[in-house]
Amino acid sequence: MNQGLLAGVKVLDLTRVLAGPYCGMMLADMGAEVIKIEMPGKGDDARRNAPIVNGESAYFMNLNRNKRGMTLNLKTESGRSIFRAGKDKRHSSGKLQAGRYG
Repeated sequence: MNQGLLAGVKVLDLTRVLAGPYCGMMLADMGAEVIKIEMPGKGDDARRNAPIVNGESAYFMNLNRNKRGMTLNLKTESGRSIFRAGKDKRHSSGKLQAGRYG
């Protein structure tokens, strides 16, 4: 994961479904450390897309390959605090976001 043109770049990925996760996948494939952040209890809607293989959406797994993942409730102050700390320029190079999250 830490090899490639974008080695050393860290990106927080708050996207869902297709275009944003695809962009994050491309960055991860080029060596960036991409951290997929999902809503607790729900996650990305793409987790329910067919085909389902061994209980997991192959569609979701493909778009989110080479990424780390976590859930974070941005509706709470503690969740927002964790997110702000993660996107601090000392810890993160960028953020992917499409639409409203949290």
